[in-house]
Amino acid sequence: MEKKDNSGVLFKNDRKENERAPDYKGNITVNGQDYWLSAWIKEGKSGKFMGLALSPKDESPLRAPPKPKFDDLDLPF
Repeated sequence: MEKKDNSGVLFKNDRKENERAPDYKGNITVNGQDYWLSAWIKEGKSGKFMGLALSPKDESPLRAPPKPKFDDLDLPF
């Protein structure tokens, strides 16, 4: 599949581990930068819609960044 700028894909998330996990996951490229794309099916007054979230691709989607190791800390003593 060819990557095109300002476009992306979403796939149904068959591995939802909990209710807060996204219903769809994928990726998108915006201005040459790659992002993870997550989508949730929601219900509103006018019917169903998708809520979206982006996170930089150098981070895991919807996960906190790893905690620093002791070697990475700059301690004054």
